[in-house]
Amino acid sequence: MNLESPKVNVAKSAEYIFNALSDVKNFEKLMPENIAKFEVIDENCFEFGLKGMPEIKLVKKEATPNSKIVLGAASSKLPFTLTADIAEVNDTTDVQLHFDGDFNPMMAMMIKGPISKFIETLAQNMGKL
Repeated sequence: MNLESPKVNVAKSAEYIFNALSDVKNFEKLMPENIAKFEVIDENCFEFGLKGMPEIKLVKKEATPNSKIVLGAASSKLPFTLTADIAEVNDTTDVQLHFDGDFNPMMAMMIKGPISKFIETLAQNMGKL
């Protein structure tokens, strides 16, 4: 299952956005208002929970300076990645999130709506960094 957030434009440099997203504690600023838990495990890992959803642990898997950050599920039970593509445009930066998960069709149908809304909220909140 592949989902994309709308591309958002942030009035910051690509380097600034990359550095902010590289620090996993900053993801708390991007979370939706219905967050029930946010805990930094270490410099590459955090766990969060939204009301009514299971808690998810994300680990930084890959980082390409100023252009891409890939987070992945720490558990193999729900294999997915969340990629932030960062592109500098003049004095601003475009950011788009991509969710790629390997789920059975029933699970994909159940989570597509909530995940789409979640990554859209993360993208919309990029200006809070």
